[in-house]
Amino acid sequence: MYRSHNCGELNITKIGSEVILSGWVQRTRDFGGLTFLDLRDRYGITQIVFNMATDASLCEQARNLGREDVVQIKGNVVERSNKNFNIATGEIEITAISIQILSKSKTPPFTIENDTDGGDELRMQYRYLDLRRDEVRDKIITRHKIGSVVRNYLNDNGFLDIETPFLIKSTPEGARDFVVPSRINSGQFYALPQSPQTFKQLLMVSGFDKYYQIVRCFRDEDLRADRQPEFTQIDCEMSFVEQEDILNIFEGLIKKVFKDIKGIELQDFPRMTYDQAMELYGSDKPDIRFGMTFNRMNDWVQGKGFKIFDEAELVLAINVEGAAHFTRKQIDELTEWVKRPQIGATGLIYCRYNEDGSLKSSVDKFFNEEDLKSWADHCGSQPGDLILILSGKTEKVRKQMNELRLEMGNKLGLRKAGDYKCLWVLDFPLLEWDEDSQRWFAMHHPFTSPKKEDISKLYDDPGAVRADAYDLAINGVEVGGGSIRIFDKVLQAKMFERLGFTPEQAQAQFGFLMNAFEFGAPPHGGLAFGFDRLCAVLGNSDSIRDYIAFPKNNSGRDVMLDSPSVIDDKQLKELNIKTTI
Repeated sequence: MYRSHNCGELNITKIGSEVILSGWVQRTRDFGGLTFLDLRDRYGITQIVFNMATDASLCEQARNLGREDVVQIKGNVVERSNKNFNIATGEIEITAISIQILSKSKTPPFTIENDTDGGDELRMQYRYLDLRRDEVRDKIITRHKIGSVVRNYLNDNGFLDIETPFLIKSTPEGARDFVVPSRINSGQFYALPQSPQTFKQLLMVSGFDKYYQIVRCFRDEDLRADRQPEFTQIDCEMSFVEQEDILNIFEGLIKKVFKDIKGIELQDFPRMTYDQAMELYGSDKPDIRFGMTFNRMNDWVQGKGFKIFDEAELVLAINVEGAAHFTRKQIDELTEWVKRPQIGATGLIYCRYNEDGSLKSSVDKFFNEEDLKSWADHCGSQPGDLILILSGKTEKVRKQMNELRLEMGNKLGLRKAGDYKCLWVLDFPLLEWDEDSQRWFAMHHPFTSPKKEDISKLYDDPGAVRADAYDLAINGVEVGGGSIRIFDKVLQAKMFERLGFTPEQAQAQFGFLMNAFEFGAPPHGGLAFGFDRLCAVLGNSDSIRDYIAFPKNNSGRDVMLDSPSVIDDKQLKELNIKTTI
């Protein structure tokens, strides 16, 4: 027996018991006659005491242990005189009887404590050591708990967990595929799935009317804090449903996760159309924890001789409550912030509504106080508020103002950790125009159904066609999205044609799905949550890497394995792949 108990479960009810513990040496502390050792496993820490007066040899052995040595200790549970109520075992300690070294450790490259001295790259290189730290380990355990809640909820609601293939057919739509050469089929390639989209639709044709899978997906795209080349989805599909059915079942799932994991009872999720989200927030995943919605200012500011406003396609303002106290220096800093390349604004106009009721702007040369008062009335401003204005091309200025709004939310402490606001965004555009290729692309994917009332616009006015699609945003993060699918072969063929596919191309790439639709396809729809993102949102983390056991770095490399790497010439030859230097 390596252990009778773990290092997190012993308490004052076990006093007098003889126990065996095994774990890693967190640290030792020598006080002359006594030596204390903190023993750690994934369950917690237990203090072990060695007494020079009763067993000098054993005490000396403990003093010679190094950090991260793996040991087995037998001893008696006694009440601790100097209690530590910050840990579960803080009321007891173990008086050691014997110690056995199970495995010696080299000196770790960084301290394995919450306040570690290891940088990101070093800790990624030794990820197996980093995972021993409470802060990191707890996030992986939280991920497991969230996954368990999800599975239990879906199982209880009649969903079946069904696996789909990882070696599939490459498709040109969407992000880049990771491709896998086939040795048996020389010159041909598999692709790793960006999602199980077509397979789950085929499962609906097969009659499995409620499917789910917590599944690994792969996309060869540029990385950022909330992206990894391989990621995990909670992938779901249902038959004989409309949009309302899907929103209800998966809103219930998110409420269940928050209740069981965070102890938070979420209210019903508000809903907003894509057009409303863009007009009010400049984002299809707005953070609604605070207000500061956009005000269109064109009618209030144009025609006054101020060229920047007069030539703008769109002029937008936000009202920042209680921010009239911002100094000129602070506003200048904001101006420089929006002019950074990441934001791209050419400048920032402000109007201060002073507590005495007077108004002062950075463009007083062009606008009198009566004009400024009309701005304040239009924006719903009160004395003490600050109006911030940006102008330019519609799409750009919306994005810029969205970033400015979020920055002001941060500065004023309005984006509070632990305050969760969920939002359904509905009625996305079905298609988006790409200037480079001069063609339409599906905003979500080519299997998304247009709204029934918009189908007739597919050719006459494709940009006005709304999709039967929906996204879930939590605190400004898109955590999931889906749609009602096309299940009619004729409509699917029309969609492919609108996207620029010839009938032959559509058949070659998606013929298996269109053929399946000829054998009685039910109405169906689904949704996929980004599991890594959901975990990060619940943990108030900016990066999904914290919730992945072995993540890649920002360059897509696994620095622990030194991957990707070159492969042996023999393997390349077997695959009929030639490389050039």
